[in-house]
Amino acid sequence: MVKVSQFTFAALLASLGLLAGCSSSDYSDIDKFMVQTREKPQGVIDPIPIFKPYKAFRYNAASKRSPFEVPVKVREIASLSLSSDVKPDPKRVKEQLEAYNLEGLSMVGTLERGGTLWALIDDGSGAVHQVLKGNYMGKNHGRIVAIYPDSVAIVEIIANGKDSWIERPRNLKLKDNS
Repeated sequence: MVKVSQFTFAALLASLGLLAGCSSSDYSDIDKFMVQTREKPQGVIDPIPIFKPYKAFRYNAASKRSPFEVPVKVREIASLSLSSDVKPDPKRVKEQLEAYNLEGLSMVGTLERGGTLWALIDDGSGAVHQVLKGNYMGKNHGRIVAIYPDSVAIVEIIANGKDSWIERPRNLKLKDNS
């Protein structure tokens, strides 16, 4: 025979008493709610909208310029060299600033030593590099052709189709710290 403690037995009797008190055969409130709900006018569901069939769009960006590059001005296009001898030198050792996009570089000043004007270029990570005329910078084979107190003139060599290259002039202006 199972021994039941007096406390356990009292708790069991109390819970049975509570359950018995909760039971009732009077469902009038639930029946009233159900009748009211059924008597309400039923709503009309709008039909599913007719969608226009999907029309595929083919985007061919091979002939477009990158949206992240500065547009070439019409006057600059007229002065571009279209000769077939323009092409990057694949054997040339890349310089440190050629690992960055030109848009990510900024000129922060100049420095003159021994009559030679150096440009100070920030690579975007806080490091400042000294460059001279003839150095390269940017991912498009940009060669520095002139350094001015407020800007650096660069000529990039960019692809103009298969095995065709053109020169594009660019300017890197002095960063305004105000």
